[in-house]
Amino acid sequence: MNDPTSIYQQIILDHYREKHHAGLREPYNTEVHHVNPSCGDEVTLRVALYGDRVSDVSYDALGCSISQASESIMTDLIIGRSLAETAMLYREFKKMMESAGRLTPNEDLLQDAIAFNGVAQFPGRVKCAMLGWAALRDALLRAGVSEAVSMEG
Repeated sequence: MNDPTSIYQQIILDHYREKHHAGLREPYNTEVHHVNPSCGDEVTLRVALYGDRVSDVSYDALGCSISQASESIMTDLIIGRSLAETAMLYREFKKMMESAGRLTPNEDLLQDAIAFNGVAQFPGRVKCAMLGWAALRDALLRAGVSEAVSMEG
């Protein structure tokens, strides 16, 4: 039987090596740049909206495998989703990251993002995993998306 920890580590490495939706694309509604001051990871994130849906997310990132893999997985999860679904996914991911690994995440909902449940055990790495998600929330706030306010709820 495969060790879940090694499977999750492999998911993170796979997304780090083959970043999904990397490279800034147009058109977009809003762009933000976030830096994790504790380690220097950076992300520039663009979000395109169509009605009440996230039609595209693209990014350019520098940093560790955790932050870049998290951004790759996040884009897979939210592109094409409604703003309400995006807010719910943000809350679920954040809740998992704040659980210090004590939460059993909803795999059907979070899909590959459950790989970060082990990362949640290391407080210094939580900011790495949350960098792209925090940029997403900021981008939605700047775009005037009311659901972004509920992302912290």
